[in-house]
Amino acid sequence: MKSKKIKRIESDILRYLSDILMNEASDELLKTLTITAVDLSTDLSYCKVYYTSLSNLDKETLNKEVNEASSFLRGKLSDVLDIRHTPTLKFIYDESLQYEKRIEEIIDSFN
Repeated sequence: MKSKKIKRIESDILRYLSDILMNEASDELLKTLTITAVDLSTDLSYCKVYYTSLSNLDKETLNKEVNEASSFLRGKLSDVLDIRHTPTLKFIYDESLQYEKRIEEIIDSFN
């Protein structure tokens, strides 16, 4: 179970990253991202950031582009995050929304 400190830092990372993507990113691709979840390691050195996007790019290209921008986002995050070492960010495309949509379509097909 994660401690309250880690949960608080995860919440801060999610909030700050969303703000950075919306207000400070100049790349239009980054502005289409929505952060859905953040998973921080217990030693605070590694952070998985789950996201979705409104762009029409396939997820491999999108993953490549977003992970190339991770150093920029980590630098911006280090300016606002109040911890000694900013974790390394790894962006992972969140497929749960597509999965949910597919399940709803299957259920609707039976009705």
